[in-house]
Amino acid sequence: MSTTLAGWLQVLLLLAFLAASYRPLGDFMAHVLTASRHLRAERAVYRLGGVDGDADQSWPAYLRSLLAFAAVSVLFLYSFLRLQNHLPLSTGMAPVDPDGSFNTAVSFVTNTNWQWYYGESTMGHLVQMAGLAVQNFVSAAMGIAVAAALIRGFTRRQTDRVGSFWVDLTRITLRVLLPLSFVFALVLVAGGVIQNFHGVQEITTLSGDAQALTGGPVASQEAIKELGTNGGGFYNANSAHPFENPNAFTNLIEIYLLLVVPVSLPRTFGRMVGDHRQGYALLAVMGLIWAASVAIVTANELHSVSSPAGDAAGGMMEGKEQRLGIWASALFAVSTTLTSCGAVNSSHDSYTPGGGGLLIFNMLLGEIAPGGVGSGLYGIVILAVVAVFVAGLMVGRTPEYLGKKLGRREMTFASLYILTTPALVLIGTASAMASRGARAKMLNTGEHGYAEVLYAFSSAANNNGSAFAGLTVDGTWYNTALGLAMLLGRFLPMVFVLALAGSLARQKPVPVTAGTLPTHRPQFVVLLAGVVLIVVGLTYFPALCLGPIAEGLT
Repeated sequence: MSTTLAGWLQVLLLLAFLAASYRPLGDFMAHVLTASRHLRAERAVYRLGGVDGDADQSWPAYLRSLLAFAAVSVLFLYSFLRLQNHLPLSTGMAPVDPDGSFNTAVSFVTNTNWQWYYGESTMGHLVQMAGLAVQNFVSAAMGIAVAAALIRGFTRRQTDRVGSFWVDLTRITLRVLLPLSFVFALVLVAGGVIQNFHGVQEITTLSGDAQALTGGPVASQEAIKELGTNGGGFYNANSAHPFENPNAFTNLIEIYLLLVVPVSLPRTFGRMVGDHRQGYALLAVMGLIWAASVAIVTANELHSVSSPAGDAAGGMMEGKEQRLGIWASALFAVSTTLTSCGAVNSSHDSYTPGGGGLLIFNMLLGEIAPGGVGSGLYGIVILAVVAVFVAGLMVGRTPEYLGKKLGRREMTFASLYILTTPALVLIGTASAMASRGARAKMLNTGEHGYAEVLYAFSSAANNNGSAFAGLTVDGTWYNTALGLAMLLGRFLPMVFVLALAGSLARQKPVPVTAGTLPTHRPQFVVLLAGVVLIVVGLTYFPALCLGPIAEGLT
């Protein structure tokens, strides 16, 4: 079978799996978020936390609950990392340095999973399971909870209530993420991913050399790492490591896992607002951007005009696994940068200027195609609000979206949401380039070295977690700066999303008239895609010109 045919088959098979999951999973998540009955296990969690499962919260109360939970999670995980040498199953690992503990705690609580460390030589098994993996579940659940609150803003009328954070968090974790992770952990084990409690073991290689290999509970963490669009690998090589991703079968399963929940959430949105066409419109925009990105990155890696030697060899294989090849590597790279995942099965730093530049651009778009778990949905809905507002200005009408007017207050929150991440990315990158100590961490100079710094802050502020590997970030400056970018990049947008949800929920729905913009037709899909590319994408054009675009031209 030719490489091209195999590549097309895996893309088509992935799309078939996602299409088969879209309706049942989307409908199930809508049921989970709207059901009136609580499961027995959920009631037990509510009693343990002193929570009234039937109480509704205003958006400020919802936000305070979310931020309080995040703060406690950061403190708990920080303490876990600092004390890991005293914990069971530490496998002899030393405590993590204070700045590294801060960065890692923030990273996993914000669903970023940025890793400055080698996982197999830094983290013990208990920290991996009870610290990092637990945050993989609840940080993903927080994203879906905020998306649910925004949807309720459209569906509720003349109220200040947007749901209960504690109920949303508990239900999403227990009913959606845990069962799916359990099933797919078994699938990954069947595919060859390891799952044990072995420590470091010395083995003799075929060439007679000695090599130290670390075992661990990998499959269980791998499943939620992808499903929750988290991305932190058990090993430093992440999903390029054969213990995490042994073959083409597990590679396809992992790509499916990091896409399936974000792809299905537009169905949840359509069902909760009472119009499935709205979900299809959002999905169409997501799909168009994802497909275009896959095509461009794959073409760049197969046929690079900047490297005739690589082109003659059949493609740019530097930094890619021979057992996976270019098609599977590019498909994974695009999917992980268009979600907030950050898992990698190849070295993004080794991609061509065109391919690597587009991976940065994917993150800079806000990871909305289909985006992170929950964050992708509320991100594209915010952009849909902007698109409707722009259309309203063009025809001289007060804009309306799903029966709610979009006035000055609503557009203020949407604008602040859009401006937050660019500010963090550009200020962070500029600060690093202006700091002599930060520049000393760059292993490459010129356009590519700058692109590595831009990638790092794009990844942190967008809560992705992947990296261009040529930048050394194990140090106080980068651990602190990137940690702050992750914190602000995760929670400031959530503030504006919940504020918008509260503003919408207080309104009385307006009736549809002849002047109402239809937001389910192809024209709106094109308009929304244009807003994504122009309003968001052009914000970063000068920064991209200094890095990957300049590198590609030279």
